[in-house]
Amino acid sequence: MKLLIVTAVRSYEKDILRLFKEAQIESFSTSDIGGFKTAATMMQTSWFSGENSAVESIMYFSFTDDEHVDELFALLKTFNANLETNNPARAVVIDIARQL
Repeated sequence: MKLLIVTAVRSYEKDILRLFKEAQIESFSTSDIGGFKTAATMMQTSWFSGENSAVESIMYFSFTDDEHVDELFALLKTFNANLETNNPARAVVIDIARQL
């Protein structure tokens, strides 16, 4: 059993949900989050670098198996490779040692 965590900007929501469906991950949860960039990055992209404005993002998480994780990672890799922005979807997997 694995804990899969995916984060993405809110505008990718429909795409990420489609990828979860294609990977046959049917049970998952979501949480609204604010994404931030470091001050150095903000200074390069904004006249108002002192502002701390969050980017609307969403976190998906699911307890699933290796097969579904591998499928979703392959789909996310393709998805990120075709993006026209510098905001890729991010994914991590955590091994679950024990569960109830």
